[in-house]
Amino acid sequence: MSKQPNILLFISDQQRTDTLKCYGNDWIQSPHQDALAERSFVFENTYVTQPVCTPARGSLMTGLYPHNHRCMVNRDHLHDDIASIAKMLPDTYRKAMFGKWHLGDDSVRQHGFDEWISTEDDHRNKYSRPGLPFSSYYYWMKEQGIEPQNNSATGEIIFSPRQRSQLPAEYQMGTFIANHSERFIRENTDRPWLLVFSTFEPHPPMTGPYDGLYDPDTLPVGPTFIKKPEGHALFNRARAEHYLNNRVEGQDMRQEASWRKLRAQYYGNVKIIDDAIGRMVQALKETGQMENTVFAVTSDHGEMAGDHAMFEKRAFYEESARVPMILSVPWLTQTEKRIDGVFGHADLIATLIELANQPLPQTLPGRPCADVLNGDADLRDHTAFMEWNGIGDRNLGNPKINLMATLPWRCAVTGDRWKLNLCAGDQCELFDLNNDPYEETNLFDDPAHRDRAREIAARIRLWQHETDDHAPLPGI
Repeated sequence: MSKQPNILLFISDQQRTDTLKCYGNDWIQSPHQDALAERSFVFENTYVTQPVCTPARGSLMTGLYPHNHRCMVNRDHLHDDIASIAKMLPDTYRKAMFGKWHLGDDSVRQHGFDEWISTEDDHRNKYSRPGLPFSSYYYWMKEQGIEPQNNSATGEIIFSPRQRSQLPAEYQMGTFIANHSERFIRENTDRPWLLVFSTFEPHPPMTGPYDGLYDPDTLPVGPTFIKKPEGHALFNRARAEHYLNNRVEGQDMRQEASWRKLRAQYYGNVKIIDDAIGRMVQALKETGQMENTVFAVTSDHGEMAGDHAMFEKRAFYEESARVPMILSVPWLTQTEKRIDGVFGHADLIATLIELANQPLPQTLPGRPCADVLNGDADLRDHTAFMEWNGIGDRNLGNPKINLMATLPWRCAVTGDRWKLNLCAGDQCELFDLNNDPYEETNLFDDPAHRDRAREIAARIRLWQHETDDHAPLPGI
């Protein structure tokens, strides 16, 4: 193993853990992700820092919590004074950011990356200055003879996610990024490199080139599918009530068939991710770089896909906040090794920097986990922390949801599988994930678990102190 191994950080968008065989799905078609897992560390329980795109991606780029990197709602800009992983690695590395940035001025190279392939144009109205170019994907699509059809907030005609979803697989964002990523891997065999492969799939719209891959009528579902949460936070109950009585992507959600159709198509979009991972592995093997590359596969957050009668993310439920985490470190394992306990996205950058044999910035709050990978420690006593900062988010459906979304939340998931969700203005939640993995029963007001709630709340308070977080917490 070189003292400066390559790092490939693969970030999908809105991919829940049960989209992979290694997390218990015995029917999904994900052969390339399965094959990678069979030679990698598979983290059983990985949690995002905030279950929405921009804050989560800010953490994946910086190793900081949202209240520290200051991208706290979608479309916030990552400030120049916040170091990305590219800045943390030495100049001996060639550093590439390909795909979804979502942290401001998406179409221009920034934050220490040497190469930049952009893919999004639908929030150009939030750019810091006018006149910035369209995305690399936009120009490539036009070269293929495809014309944009949708008006943006700036009045420009762009390729929308809906238009892209109606195209064959070879024009999907994941395929486009894979084209450039293959080139990058093959062109950089004589120096260490960092490649961030950041794609849009399987993010909605819940339709794509593989819509017929799974039968909606026979698709397995869990006990909370289309089940409104009772005794849970008003924010969650209001969202479930909204979805149960409205239309989503043209579907009447009063019909179970509509929920099943969208769920099946969501799982179909995972094939775009799987095909891209297969191409990365093939390029690494053909160039002789597989054994000297740290290959991390994760997602910015999950997708409710009908569980608790909800779609999208923005919830601390497992389907929204727990994500895949496959970490290939070939000089440490060539077989699948399960990592128990909990791991947080705030721990990922610290771990990657440590595996690259680079000094850890003192500003990183996460726990570097090379000792866990070496078998010298475990994560059973570790705690993963999450937050929600909703003021400034988009319209989420109706005034009640939008109002409740403004309240800040803080969450802790312990290594022994308890989850506490705290909000000073809403019903707090406590779940025993060992005996209630689908989070059906809120134990927060149960006197038998009052002391446990207090102990986990103290962990959250200490974490707030250590990371300079000032969100209000309720008294318990």
